[in-house]
Amino acid sequence: MVVDVSKLYFRYGAMNSGKSTALLQAAFNYEERGQRVLLAKPRIDTKGDASIVSRLGVVRAVDFTIGPDDDLRAVFAAERAAAEGRHGAPVACLLIDEAQFLSAGQADDLLRIAVLDDVPVLAYGIRTDFQTVAFPGSRRLLEIAHSLEELKTICRCGRKAIFNGRRVGERFVFDGDQVAIDGVDVHYESLCAACYLEESGGRIGAR
Repeated sequence: MVVDVSKLYFRYGAMNSGKSTALLQAAFNYEERGQRVLLAKPRIDTKGDASIVSRLGVVRAVDFTIGPDDDLRAVFAAERAAAEGRHGAPVACLLIDEAQFLSAGQADDLLRIAVLDDVPVLAYGIRTDFQTVAFPGSRRLLEIAHSLEELKTICRCGRKAIFNGRRVGERFVFDGDQVAIDGVDVHYESLCAACYLEESGGRIGAR
């Protein structure tokens, strides 16, 4: 007899594909049915401080943030116990924003939470950086998640966007640190493969 278990879902897409909006909608759907959820994101993402901010202007505070060296399963267990103590109802789901910034080990913890702790986990994030290289958290989630879903958006040319171009001012750049959230005048644009290669002069990958 096969016993069904909770699952780990990874929903990924290029910048501006509506990942945070989808996460907040999922949280709303759970809560509309009277179920308790916990929201979290990596601490390295300082956009919105301790909140999730969607492109549509919806803002919601997270229940906890995740440090780069945190034992994520242990942190979740403590937050779950506190939430269930306050509300007297079980936590029905854990939702993670900006999951690309997790470590590979923390991604493994999400699988443990889903399977061993029997709490579904919905993780949302970007697959690759501005050099088309996978983030460690995303790479691991692509390897282990029960379910993968691509959230789609379009390039400026109308094609499907799959890459993330980094701009400093009006100029695209292809060198630098993988994470540059707080850079002065740093912006990102979702690009299809053709437009990315046009901007990079045919370059792809890190050097």
